[in-house]
Amino acid sequence: MSQQGYVATPPYSQAQPGMGGYPAGFGSAPAQPLYRHYGGPPQSFPAPPTGMMKPVSSPSGMPPPQVPSHYGSNGQQNGAHPQSYPAPPYGQPLQSPYHSMAHQGPPPAQQLTNQMGAMNLGYGPGAVQSPQAPPTSHLTQQQFQTSPPTAMGHPPMGPHSSQMAHPQSPLAGPTMAGPQSMGGPPPMGGMGRPFPGPPPPGAGGFQQPGPGAAGPPGHPQQLQGQFGGQMAGPGMAGPGMAGPGMAGPFQGGAAQMAGPPQKKLDPDSIPSTTQVIEDDQAKRGGQVYTTNLRGQVPPLVTTDYTVQDQGNASPRFMRCTTYSFPCTADLAKQCQVPLATIIKPFATVPKNETPMYVVNHGETGPIRCNRCKAYMCPYMQFTDGGRRYQCGFCNCVNEVPAFYFQHLDHMGKRVDFYERPELSLGSYEFAATLDYCKNNKPASPPAYIFMIDVSYANIKSGLVRLVCDELKTLLDNLPREDGAESSMVKVGFVTYNKILHFYNVKSALAQPQMMVVSDTAEMFVPLLDGFLVNFQESRAVINNLLDQIPDMFADTNESETVFAPVIQAGVEALKAAECSGKLFIFHSSIPTAEAPGKLKNRDDKKLINTEKEKTLFQPQKAVYEQLSKDCVSQGCSVDLFLFPSQYVDIATMGDVATHTGGSVFKYSNFQVERDGQHFLSDLRKDVEKAIGFDAIMRVRTSTGFRATDFFGAIHMNNTTDVEMAAVDCDKAVTVEFKHDDTLSEETGALMQCALLYTTISGQRRLRIHNLSLNCSAQLSELYKSCETDALINFFAKSAYRAMLNQPLKTVKEILVNQAAHMLACYRKNCASPSAASQLILPDAMKVFPVYLNSLLKTGPLVGSAELSTDDRAHQRLSTTAMGVEDTQLLLYPRLIPLHNMDVASDVVPTPVRCSEERLTDAGMFLLENGCSLFLWLGQACPPEMIQSIFNVPSLAHVSIDLRSLPELDNPQSQKLRSIVDSLLDQRPSSMKLMIVKQKDRSEIMFRQHLVEDKGLHGGASYMDFLCYVHREIRQVLT
Repeated sequence: MSQQGYVATPPYSQAQPGMGGYPAGFGSAPAQPLYRHYGGPPQSFPAPPTGMMKPVSSPSGMPPPQVPSHYGSNGQQNGAHPQSYPAPPYGQPLQSPYHSMAHQGPPPAQQLTNQMGAMNLGYGPGAVQSPQAPPTSHLTQQQFQTSPPTAMGHPPMGPHSSQMAHPQSPLAGPTMAGPQSMGGPPPMGGMGRPFPGPPPPGAGGFQQPGPGAAGPPGHPQQLQGQFGGQMAGPGMAGPGMAGPGMAGPFQGGAAQMAGPPQKKLDPDSIPSTTQVIEDDQAKRGGQVYTTNLRGQVPPLVTTDYTVQDQGNASPRFMRCTTYSFPCTADLAKQCQVPLATIIKPFATVPKNETPMYVVNHGETGPIRCNRCKAYMCPYMQFTDGGRRYQCGFCNCVNEVPAFYFQHLDHMGKRVDFYERPELSLGSYEFAATLDYCKNNKPASPPAYIFMIDVSYANIKSGLVRLVCDELKTLLDNLPREDGAESSMVKVGFVTYNKILHFYNVKSALAQPQMMVVSDTAEMFVPLLDGFLVNFQESRAVINNLLDQIPDMFADTNESETVFAPVIQAGVEALKAAECSGKLFIFHSSIPTAEAPGKLKNRDDKKLINTEKEKTLFQPQKAVYEQLSKDCVSQGCSVDLFLFPSQYVDIATMGDVATHTGGSVFKYSNFQVERDGQHFLSDLRKDVEKAIGFDAIMRVRTSTGFRATDFFGAIHMNNTTDVEMAAVDCDKAVTVEFKHDDTLSEETGALMQCALLYTTISGQRRLRIHNLSLNCSAQLSELYKSCETDALINFFAKSAYRAMLNQPLKTVKEILVNQAAHMLACYRKNCASPSAASQLILPDAMKVFPVYLNSLLKTGPLVGSAELSTDDRAHQRLSTTAMGVEDTQLLLYPRLIPLHNMDVASDVVPTPVRCSEERLTDAGMFLLENGCSLFLWLGQACPPEMIQSIFNVPSLAHVSIDLRSLPELDNPQSQKLRSIVDSLLDQRPSSMKLMIVKQKDRSEIMFRQHLVEDKGLHGGASYMDFLCYVHREIRQVLT
């Protein structure tokens, strides 16, 4: 059954009340039951017999009116949630949330010459028509250019068309160049294949209007043609999407002119990411998001909201690609939407939200299901007067231990429901017993070992002195438990070049002692007592050592280094101390000294765009693979700070860090005055961040589906246990699910993530996150509940893994193909019937193409000899562990206009679309993507603005070598610095500020982040890519 859809109007997502069965405003239910909704306003629920609960519809996804219980006072026992149908997907009005027809405005005329005839904007029956016709310049009628299909002016009277907002405006939006643009006319007689070359005039039942046939300005002509009139002009070869990085399906011929050049269509008519973000902020920003409803779609990651945990984990911890799983494997296969959850177990929780509760059951430990071993949670149902409980995951009935027994109230809920976090909350922790510790011995607090490469390059650049000076103060800020006086983390120090130097810094010593290990083949730690110490106790000796190190190696000529033995030494030290910990390695060059793990330069630009390009990203195995395993089994995480001046094989050197929950930081051609502050802020964040060690995670699911694949900075020994030597507040694991049976709409899909880890003070804990999703036999429910930001996180991680085994061209084809299948399935099964020339996108996925196109243009996936292999490998590795907010920002950077900011307000100016068209000569813009931060200055930037921010008279005087903004006492300077500081504060890693002047050489770096434009190293503009995706969708459909 097809759904009447929400069809977007050009201002893209402005709510129009009273449409599609939903009254204006939040909360109240549809006037007549919508498809698959159980009608009627949400009420307090009487107690139906258990297992008979019907879902309560709350179309806006807001919780039902407050009732005494977290779940509504229903007869459900803990956790069989009254199910609410998911909120309308993001950033769109509250009316029928089924689909938005994306308005495609074509790219500049020289690229999409005469594409307009082939595809028009998506308007179907029941459309919200735009209140005023757009300026006629949008629709320059020419020879060979036909009008949109009949659906535009005269909507057939579908079931909802009586609710049309402005039926009198026949022109709903500009027509858009079509899918055939990529080489060939429209399908003939319903055939989907594009033919090369121009069609015969009038072929296939189309009538071509002559030059004088245009209708009145602003009104499209209606065509009498058997297909509702898509008409291609001759020789429409398309926008020439070929670029160095877009081989294969992306190549299109050069556009051939047909008729006079066209006026540009308004790019504002295609779906805008910034608009979607703004709309969601306006609709859900500043609100409390309560997690008491199953399958509820949370606010976007970019929205500012507060979470109140009422039985499901906060979206800060878990986000899904869709909040309504398809009931069967066949449906999942049909729609091809990946079913995945992105889990960030240690996500930072804002101060105004409740911190994690710790539940301690003493000697007995956490209560678990006997069969599936799931932990006690809100999805367990108590029966038999409270003496038994049924597991929500495997349905096994378990006895309640005597100490845990509690009576049930008249609703069948335990009397102590609200006193027990594990019964009423989605996230909480259990104190673990000795059974959960290694060798059944209590865990020890972790240790941090600082390992400094003292070869010639690091001494000469000033790095060694910089690190030693910083550590004197930084070690005061080692992470500690809330409320603890000082940190329990122990510290140790190693310096190395071709050989390793260990330091005894025992508090009793007057001077530190150095011990040298020159046999790097058989690594051992020469001292036990005095290597790992408490910083507070040994402060004097440590400071003494840090003063001596830079002078000790000041005259070194040693340029060769070892690397694998350094990690091995760290693992051995932690093993001897029987604790977990982290190695901070400061390293300068590829390890060429004779030792295990010696690497050779294998950077070969001739491999780019060949079958063998993938080998550049595959780590050189052998020693490093074994090293990763050793690290993980000891709970030893590796953070690597690299300071290369040439190729260092990050694919291999970063491999251990990426499998041990660590990070890789890279500072090419490091200079203290230029990069010092950037590096130090990264180091501070890294040392101080919240973290857990020696972690093992398992994701359990209710019957019918299971976790099959895992992506992240993790190690997998088997198919179910995710092992992480450490996991910090920025690391996320993406988990993919597959069906192994049919899911039921009534019980939904439940998942529980359990993470066993050692805290910073050496306690063993279990952190539990629970989430319940809806299940539906209707694909429209799945598409309504999708989350684009989570989807693109999954696609990025799976593509970056696939590129190790497949040529880039294949990886990119698979990405586009899967996206086309997802969108074609929506079009076929959920959208109202409409002309094939319309591009129809699900509302929740309307900006998916811009993110996908941006992903295809990222360094790792662009085969270009101009990009350094190390940079590509570095981005590939760092994306693997990113959470949803990080991939969202990376793939759609924020471009913030500063020239008209309100200095009196605290608010950051609203970002604009990420395209060159938004830049103005007299403007000043800040661009950030979580890794880079640019301040772009237009040529005509007013001198008074330059003066107030840089304290120089004109743009010419501004130095592009500035690394921070001067601190001036005026409102503009203060406002801009506060914006920059707030951005730096929010991001996991520090960003180096780069000043860029318009038309300067440095602008190239900046421009590659304008993701709606053509890629510098190949890759289509957003507009071209939409046309391309549209063509692919039509090929799938035919």
